[in-house]
Amino acid sequence: MFYKANIIIEKDEDGYYAYCPELPGCQSQGDSLEEVRENIREAVELYLETLSESEKQVL
Repeated sequence: MFYKANIIIEKDEDGYYAYCPELPGCQSQGDSLEEVRENIREAVELYLETLSESEKQVL
């Protein structure tokens, strides 16, 4: 199944921070833009794996 989600990436003094507003608590960080992109992609995939089928239908 394919999902589309918004990802917000912010730069701060320690690197980059990313989160997905549609998935509460789904967030990650990285030292570079490339690293934070990879990390948040993995975080979203793992988050979706934890959802039940009925929870996935709501997304």
